[in-house]
Amino acid sequence: MQKLKRILSLIGALLLVVLYACTLVFALIGSPWSDLMLKASTGATILIPVLLYGMILMARVLKKDRERPDDSSDIK
Repeated sequence: MQKLKRILSLIGALLLVVLYACTLVFALIGSPWSDLMLKASTGATILIPVLLYGMILMARVLKKDRERPDDSSDIK
């Protein structure tokens, strides 16, 4: 499981580096198409880490719920 986490985090970091590079390139190109791609790249640069952080938080919460013993069987 640790190896999978490391691989996924490396892929995420590389994706962010590529998005930053694309944002820089699109900002320097002066065409109407690049303006649209700049907006998309900037949005993805913000949105992807936020979504990944939310998914990690949800995974932690769900993992804790699975590990907690069920106390409802003690109620009589």
